[in-house]
Amino acid sequence: MVCKGCFLLPEDHVWRSARRRYGSGTCVIETFDIGKLTANADVGYYSWRCPKPLKNRDVITLRSWLPMGSDYIIMNYSVKHPKYPPKKDLVRAVSIQTGYLIQRQGPSSCTLIYLAQVDPRGSLPKWVVNKSSQFLAPKAMKRIHKACVKYAEWKQRHAPAHKPWLYPEQNSLPSMPLSELRIQHADSLENIDESSLAETKEEHSDDEPH
Repeated sequence: MVCKGCFLLPEDHVWRSARRRYGSGTCVIETFDIGKLTANADVGYYSWRCPKPLKNRDVITLRSWLPMGSDYIIMNYSVKHPKYPPKKDLVRAVSIQTGYLIQRQGPSSCTLIYLAQVDPRGSLPKWVVNKSSQFLAPKAMKRIHKACVKYAEWKQRHAPAHKPWLYPEQNSLPSMPLSELRIQHADSLENIDESSLAETKEEHSDDEPH
């Protein structure tokens, strides 16, 4: 996807702050950071609403980000955290490998490439797969673009000096050792069969940024 009118800032905390401020939409249930491993790696929790009548999902991921000249890469994969086991009312999904590649195309444009290898745990109906690939992912990328266009102005009014992606000493996340984590393998989680569920109509709200 070519993003014009802005260069998506190559710092992961800017990226995620912009997504939270403008790009989350109505699908996000809860998202928060758990702890930091290094200056460019942390662990976070994310849960989201699935199309009805499917069960909602959540995931815990280890995220890292790396500058590569004028480009930037942000990747994550699922891990186990002892304080955040699977919840009874959610299905714990697995991010096998998910992330973004941001390639600068000029002073105010870039190319955004999104990769998502996710195991939602379970057998899903065909309509869910089609809806995700044709509508949900493209819509999410458009929201991210809008978020980043508006982020610079928003940041000037919200703690403009707070930039932990540039100044690690500002990062208030608790440090955690890598030994606390384990890779989350899909075969160790519940596998549910939702393949026979039919799509239901949902009320759509105006969740675009203002």
